[in-house]
Amino acid sequence: MTTTENDTDAAEIPVPGITPRPVIGKLPQYTAGKPPVAVEGLQSYKLSSNENPYPPLPAVLEAISTAATVNRYPDPLSTALRNELSAFLDVPAEDIVTGGGSLGALNQLLATFAGQNPDGTADEVIYPWRSFEAYPISVGLAGAESVQVPLNADGTHNLDAMAEAVTERTKVILLCTPNNPTGPVLTTAQVEDFLRRVPSNVIVVIDEAYEDFVRDDDAVNGIDMYRSHPNVVVLRTFSKGAGLAGLRVGYSVSHAPITQHLRVAAVPFAVSTIAEQAAVASLRHHDQVVERIQGLVAERTRVVEGLKALGWSIPSAQGNFVWLDLGGNTPEFAALAEQQALAVRAFGNEGVRVTIGEEDANTRFLALCATYTKGPRVS
Repeated sequence: MTTTENDTDAAEIPVPGITPRPVIGKLPQYTAGKPPVAVEGLQSYKLSSNENPYPPLPAVLEAISTAATVNRYPDPLSTALRNELSAFLDVPAEDIVTGGGSLGALNQLLATFAGQNPDGTADEVIYPWRSFEAYPISVGLAGAESVQVPLNADGTHNLDAMAEAVTERTKVILLCTPNNPTGPVLTTAQVEDFLRRVPSNVIVVIDEAYEDFVRDDDAVNGIDMYRSHPNVVVLRTFSKGAGLAGLRVGYSVSHAPITQHLRVAAVPFAVSTIAEQAAVASLRHHDQVVERIQGLVAERTRVVEGLKALGWSIPSAQGNFVWLDLGGNTPEFAALAEQQALAVRAFGNEGVRVTIGEEDANTRFLALCATYTKGPRVS
């Protein structure tokens, strides 16, 4: 039998009666950052996925290369990592639930606390918009209803509007700080005030996927909020600062009344043995991880100052990216970046998110901005 004999396009094969859940047709598709195109004479750079451009530490790579038990299932509780995090964060190991990245940890939480009720009504999940583009997908797949609250003009959360959006059906509220893709953080004072306005039976998730890059002294610390508020859940990941995006390891931190139910919905073996060992090694060499992160923070400062020197207006950048509010000029700018062998993340006609990458990549990005006459100018 040759390959061509059964080389029929699968989409052309009729499968009567097989249809997805109705919600699937209503959900947006997650769009991953595109790789850069090859341009003759130029080194290509990917600035579209908020990845750490540098590989993990040598000690972490060694932990990965010496893993010899991949024929066995991983520890479903990630005990070694939870114990390491317990000491690192000074929280009980029982309050930590691991997942496949912070998104995996979020999906576990939504599957546990928000969805469709026996009477057919859907729970509500409130979150800012625009924010992490997986939010509406995760909420919809859980069977819950998205309540999107538009951001303020400066890219920050409109916490007043979010508090006013709470109803009896609200089960979960998502706060993204720094907000992806716009960049600003929430402050301690803002979150404390917000929590006072939210019913104690509503879970408030503080998504801190980019907390490693935050240098704002007033920024909220999710772990501090968790210590004093029983309804707070913190999400963190090793994907960004530690450079382990390809291994998918994250976690949530919350109190026992929440974690006891989260463990029921936790995906078995979501964190591989290799990922767990790499995360443990990253924690044990945290000072070296911070050194690398600080290099990216310094580059972020250079990029932000460079944009401001051009007269461009951008939101406060506290993640490993900057947001360009380009509106209808978004596709044009993304195409020009592509011609310079730079892959950036365009969001329709809203704006462009550009990851802080290698020094040469950042320099080329600034050079492109210097020649672009339609940037978001300071009014």
